Amino acid sequence: MADWAIHPEQPGNAAAIASVITAAFRDHPHSDGCEAAIVSALREAGALTLSLVAEIDGTVVGHTAFSPVTISDGTGGWFGIGPVSVLPAHQRKGIGGAMIREGLDRLKHMGAAGCTVLGDPAYYARFGYTHDPGLTYPAPMPEAFQQLGLSGSAPKGEVRYHPAFG
Repeated sequence: MADWAIHPEQPGNAAAIASVITAAFRDHPHSDGCEAAIVSALREAGALTLSLVAEIDGTVVGHTAFSPVTISDGTGGWFGIGPVSVLPAHQRKGIGGAMIREGLDRLKHMGAAGCTVLGDPAYYARFGYTHDPGLTYPAPMPEAFQQLGLSGSAPKGEVRYHPAFG
């Protein structure tokens, strides 16, 4: 049994979430150090559709964010996941995966059509994400941009994230 609890972000969690994100991405080779600022900007803009925290004994040790994306073909109901963050001391224990599964389940119950991610294909494949060349995002490694349909048919076109992503 897991020793963590996952639940929606609560008032007063913002500083702890920022600390977790900063620590999680501090030495990440693809990080530019702005991940915590992205989540803060999404929160301020009211664009955090779903913000989940993982806690151990009341301490925030993980966080993941889901925000709306737009698709050039006009398909609605799609979201992007990210960043997904777990304190380094708690990584590789299943917390990140549990937050992703919980978030995807909640999105599905909210009626979401699908979710995109820009991340390691080997990691995200375990959740059902696949690369679809018909759904694009301008990224240095196009295969790292993946989608997971939750209902309906797969959209085609270019995906845009909230302006908070820069």
